[in-house]
Amino acid sequence: MSSLRPFCLTAWLAAPAAAMLLLLTPASHAQAPATQATPAPAQSADPASASPSQTTVAATSPEQRGVTARAVDKVKQVAKSAADVFSRVPCLPPKGGAKAMGTLPHVASKLVAGKPVVIVAFGSSSTAGFGASSPEFNYPNRLAAQLHRHYPTADITVVNAGVGGEDAPEMMKRLQTQVIDVHPDLVIWQVGTNAVLRNLDPGDTAKLVEDGISRIQAAGGTDIVLVDPQYSPAVNQRKESAGKMIKLLGKVAELRHVGIFPRFEVMRDWHENQSIPVESFVIADGLHMNDWGYACFAQLLGDDIIRSVGQIKLGVNVPADVRTYRPM
Repeated sequence: MSSLRPFCLTAWLAAPAAAMLLLLTPASHAQAPATQATPAPAQSADPASASPSQTTVAATSPEQRGVTARAVDKVKQVAKSAADVFSRVPCLPPKGGAKAMGTLPHVASKLVAGKPVVIVAFGSSSTAGFGASSPEFNYPNRLAAQLHRHYPTADITVVNAGVGGEDAPEMMKRLQTQVIDVHPDLVIWQVGTNAVLRNLDPGDTAKLVEDGISRIQAAGGTDIVLVDPQYSPAVNQRKESAGKMIKLLGKVAELRHVGIFPRFEVMRDWHENQSIPVESFVIADGLHMNDWGYACFAQLLGDDIIRSVGQIKLGVNVPADVRTYRPM
């Protein structure tokens, strides 16, 4: 157990009321259509969007060489930022050893075969990246950057389909157009936090999520990972509702044979077992993650995708309908 004091909710809840209103109103910066994290450098100024395979061009003139040099510098900056954010506090797996997990067969098989991979990050403000200092540091872009570094020649697209303030009822309205119609190989569905904060029935949320999973699975060829609510003062203030939500999402994942990333338990481990102060991974509103929080979350997700690819390469045969997904 950490020697740190328990959460001081009074101090956290003294954050500006406007910050909490974001939960109930979709963030303006997150209402844009789903963005891709892998366009070529000439199409995006976001360093996390560049992959090494997209930044090498034939330079036959001084001007072209200048473009090439800038592109290479951009890739170096992405790699440097990935290390810099963990320079003071490393991103470590939860203590207690590895937990049993299966593969993510569709996305892993595509990467092994060298085929294009599409990942959709579906969710609310935690997916859109509220609290990050720049788009580079939201978790979908951090995940894309990690996968690009590990698979520099792979064609990997990470689509950020996060809209602030939403939960399952709103997400279901755009499930077809922003998820199913994209034909993703992997869907990472972050859901449940806003329902807890609005005192909505966790059972209703679970039913909607189960229906959404059924629709995605009916389209075929997609791995699914659910992400439960975050461990933070604002969520912990509604401990009973949060506990029910986490438990029900876990049951849905088990019933529908999809993955579950236990974000609440992972973040609690950061604080209680790794002695990381809450303010080191949550911003002053007591709810949203900061650059370090998003980066470590993405790192653990990426590590599991990479591990799944390794299992496929080694010939580990895990049935597609058995994917008990636990990080590390």
